Amino acid sequence: MRRFTVAERRARLGVRHRLAARAETAPEVARSLVALHGTDPASVYLAAAARMRSPDVAAIEGAMYCDRLLVRMLCMRRTVFTVPAELVPVVQAACTNDVARLERRRTLLFLEQAGVGGEAWLREVEDATVSALRKRGAAFAAELSADEPRLRERLVLAHGTKNESWPAVASRVLLGLAAEGRIVRGRPRGSWISSQFRWSPMESWLPGGIPDVPAEEARAELVRRWLTAYGPGTVADLKWWTGLNLTQVRKALARIGAEEADLDGTPGVVLAEDTGAQADPWVALLPGLDPTVMGWKDREWYLGGHGTALFDRTGNAGPTVWADGRIVGGWAQRPDGEVVHRLLEDIGAEASAAVTAEAARLGEWLGPVRVTPRFRTPLERELVA
Repeated sequence: MRRFTVAERRARLGVRHRLAARAETAPEVARSLVALHGTDPASVYLAAAARMRSPDVAAIEGAMYCDRLLVRMLCMRRTVFTVPAELVPVVQAACTNDVARLERRRTLLFLEQAGVGGEAWLREVEDATVSALRKRGAAFAAELSADEPRLRERLVLAHGTKNESWPAVASRVLLGLAAEGRIVRGRPRGSWISSQFRWSPMESWLPGGIPDVPAEEARAELVRRWLTAYGPGTVADLKWWTGLNLTQVRKALARIGAEEADLDGTPGVVLAEDTGAQADPWVALLPGLDPTVMGWKDREWYLGGHGTALFDRTGNAGPTVWADGRIVGGWAQRPDGEVVHRLLEDIGAEASAAVTAEAARLGEWLGPVRVTPRFRTPLERELVA
């Protein structure tokens, strides 16, 4: 059985996650990480910029919205990721089809509770929405609601509780259509930190739509990609990151011939062809929900005891400072634009100076843009205050 120390696992991150060996383009970054976490729109750009030799917002936008080499989609763990276009069929078959079925059941339940309609009503509204979108080419939810008035119908969620809300049907219909691969999130309104996305027909992004891939084949490929980028790891890491169940993970591991591994006393798995990697010393300022930060369920080997300061109560990561494969602090952007940081452990004078220089570089790159993480953490709030 192959054995991996914590030091060996940390050494892989610098090269494989493009933190010590930076990439030229955002699609290269996304492929190296399988996908970029996209729940917070700003994190896609910040994660790519932290790993590019010459980061440029226009170049990242061009890859996403002009060349359409990156696609935003709901997938692993029912989370929005920005996925390389060539990997979309794999992710759709491995994860998103199951998400779509779950979301459809939830939508039908909400419709029934609100007395709005059932399966036939929902399918009719969905088809009318897609038809309206094809005529427009691209549109925001409000524009589609003007074309299809039934999208304005109201649901009631959490009735009788302090969290009761009355969202429009449009939110559920568009989410469901996206999960089914019929429509896709496009360029947002305003700047790159905006979360108000235009919608487009999927065929306008991927001609012919999303090709079908057998589910077990897709799950095996997704697991192989995760092990290539994040391995070695545990079965629990894979189950958590992919959102697959334990049986699906084990079948995928068997299909790709993964081997057992000893991770400093913890049972793990590794690709047979994994040869490791080494990197020169490096530092990085990574955004909230960065793919590297959120890459594993078990984070102690790179997070140490800093979790309470750098994660919120539901497990969402805030902005982090890294040095040589481990988290050593956090950072934030103040209202005046200054990027400030705090180290939570001693990393030596040379690495500390490199972190200070990286913070200054990030502040200059952000310029007039002000970024507030969607999920705020104790240290980020302290630094801003």
